[in-house]
Amino acid sequence: MVEKKSKLSHVDAHGRVRMVDVGEKHPTRRTASAEGWIRMQPATLAAIRQYTVEKGDVLTVAQIAGVTAGKRAAEWIPLCHPLQIDLIDVSLTLEEDLPGVRVQARVDVTGRTGAEMEALVAVSAALLTVYDMCKALDRGMEISAVRLVEKRGGRSGTWQRRGT
Repeated sequence: MVEKKSKLSHVDAHGRVRMVDVGEKHPTRRTASAEGWIRMQPATLAAIRQYTVEKGDVLTVAQIAGVTAGKRAAEWIPLCHPLQIDLIDVSLTLEEDLPGVRVQARVDVTGRTGAEMEALVAVSAALLTVYDMCKALDRGMEISAVRLVEKRGGRSGTWQRRGT
């Protein structure tokens, strides 16, 4: 059988899934930022703001969930490399205009591959935690717009989202 080079980075010459070998790459500083939000009823947002949600302090628990999940992105995503994280910063902001909660995450690493997945997983876990903690009040909440905002470093350099 003649091997052909695959155009897909996670598929070998025989069409089998593989993890990309990053061993020859030199470690560099890399950062990634992601965001997302969860829309909810105004009364649910008020309960979060007033610390009256039965399960406790929604924003603090969601922040911790985001940091914890970001550190474990490789367990969520099968072909994602485990990274030695330098920083994960997760922030949650109450927004009346949604109404809801906006989550932002920034991940910094010094490594051979980027931190985009870690930032996206951190945002996703924080949003899911907000849902879990508030679902008794509002099952109609909607999680949306989980997306990469910016990445820096590595061979492809800097990428920034334009517009909204």
